Amino acid sequence: MVWGCMSACGMGSLHIWKGTINAERYIQVLEQYMLPSRRCLFQGRPCIFQHDNARPHTASITTSWLCRRRIRVLKWPACSP
Repeated sequence: MVWGCMSACGMGSLHIWKGTINAERYIQVLEQYMLPSRRCLFQGRPCIFQHDNARPHTASITTSWLCRRRIRVLKWPACSP
């Protein structure tokens, strides 16, 4: 599995691991890789986070975690091509 981030401001972290992912592990990846990349790339400026509708991304604990940290998420259609 791979998690990576990119934006108009540059490229952030890339994380590779073996196996599958659940919501708890996804949150760990966000904490360890997305948050530092976001701080570095945007330096406090507003941004919108994008991910697809994979189950770990839409799990209630993930959406709650994102809301608590006031991370704006791009709305993504359920059957995106």
